[in-house]
Amino acid sequence: MQKKILVVEDNAELSDLLLLHLGDQSWQVDLARDGLTGYKKAAGGGYDLIVLDIMLPGMDGIEILKSIRGRGLVIPVLMLTSKSSEIDRILGLELGADDYITKPFSIRELVARIKAVFRRMENLSAMKETDLEPVIRAGGLVIDPEKRKVTVAGRLVDLTAKEYDLLSFFARHPGRVFNRSQLLENVWGYGHDGYDHTVNSNINRLRAKVEADPANPQYILTVWGVGYKFMETDEADV
Repeated sequence: MQKKILVVEDNAELSDLLLLHLGDQSWQVDLARDGLTGYKKAAGGGYDLIVLDIMLPGMDGIEILKSIRGRGLVIPVLMLTSKSSEIDRILGLELGADDYITKPFSIRELVARIKAVFRRMENLSAMKETDLEPVIRAGGLVIDPEKRKVTVAGRLVDLTAKEYDLLSFFARHPGRVFNRSQLLENVWGYGHDGYDHTVNSNINRLRAKVEADPANPQYILTVWGVGYKFMETDEADV
């Protein structure tokens, strides 16, 4: 089935460029050049992905993302941000953006990011059609794959989609060390130099939510000079 993408971008030159090149991928592309129009189109549903600029007239991208997530819409969102607006990227990820890319960017990289999002969604759909994974327990941490729910010591933890995917990936491979490139490839669906910060920021936010003391983590451990690992299975009952 042909994928349908909504691009919300007010820069006419860039939006026309995206319309042309994304259309070359045989994707159906719809365009909105202001925030309010973009929100109305997004809220109407029917899209497989939204490419969403942050700086928009009428209604900014953060507010659009917050509003569509508040309506319970689970459409994947890839945000376009300026290189200097780190706070916008962090806030966007906190609100449930699936990925972000900083301006200026290459069309090739954007297409790769979009394909990665589509692969993740297809993998999730395939998992739902097969036997569900068992509940994962590690110490006081419980991950329920069927409900995509995480609790720590009985307390429900509110995670973004990407934070859940990252935690679940770690927990399915206890004790195994992953470097940042491996985590980008397995959790985000792409490997790209220069995006180590994406991994670091997600791990920091995840630790803040699941660790009793984020400075001395119990579950997600740093292996200095290499990467990260999830606690060993035999440590879970300690």
